[in-house]
Amino acid sequence: MKIGAHVSSSGGIDKAIDRAEDIQAEAVQLFITPPQGWAKTNHSDESIGSFRSKAEVANIGPVFFHGIYLINLATDNKTNLEKSIDSLVYYMNFAKRLGAQGVIFHTGSHKGAGLDAVFDQIVDSFNKVLDKSPSEGVSLCIENNAGHGNQIGSNFDELGEIISAVGDDRLNVCLDTCHLLASGYDIRDKKSLDKVMLQFDEKIGIQRLVAVHANDAKSDLGSNLDRHENIGDGFIGMDGWETIVSHESFREVPFFLEVPGIKGRTGPDLENVLRLKTIRDRLDI
Repeated sequence: MKIGAHVSSSGGIDKAIDRAEDIQAEAVQLFITPPQGWAKTNHSDESIGSFRSKAEVANIGPVFFHGIYLINLATDNKTNLEKSIDSLVYYMNFAKRLGAQGVIFHTGSHKGAGLDAVFDQIVDSFNKVLDKSPSEGVSLCIENNAGHGNQIGSNFDELGEIISAVGDDRLNVCLDTCHLLASGYDIRDKKSLDKVMLQFDEKIGIQRLVAVHANDAKSDLGSNLDRHENIGDGFIGMDGWETIVSHESFREVPFFLEVPGIKGRTGPDLENVLRLKTIRDRLDI
């Protein structure tokens, strides 16, 4: 199990590796474009080479990208749908170029229309993205949602239906622990976590779990609120994290912290990384 973090790529993508080293992260997630806009960033061959070299020397990996926040494969705005598909295609192909293992993103919102009304469009959009993506080596990863609003993918049934309809081995899943708790999946003790992961395997397939967003939760079970908290300081708690880290479903899956940070909204920091590493070391995993 690798303990990693989402880090900033400000100033050049290779700087993400420097920042990961500073907090002793063993794997890294990053944006390769501004997350709140459609613009693409022109990364130079030099910065790409530097990223790959630094990652190799520091033994940091795997690498995942997080897709931009504007993506919505369920939108009724055709222009934005095309931009969403185009953004994912760009991220997937750049992942191959940089040596990243996948692109994690949220499917989007049906805005009250219901999943059935947008299901065919979503499946078609996934197929369009995958048709223009590398044929192997890079995963397109759906992240589960907390269940707020009309967001798609807050439960395993929805995720499983979409993945089954697309039917492509490159379509996988990233589970966010905060979102799991918020959407009603109790992951804090072994008995309940066993049931949750059995459901995941039955509906989706455990082989499709390729990443975990390791976030504690500011709100309790079933709140549907997407509010991340530092490791051990939220409703998952240290006992819950020991349960999660020790569970067999996650032994070979990288963890990426997206927590607020101990000293305010600075993002994942050394203290949070060490909290998970301490649990992992104590369990001898």
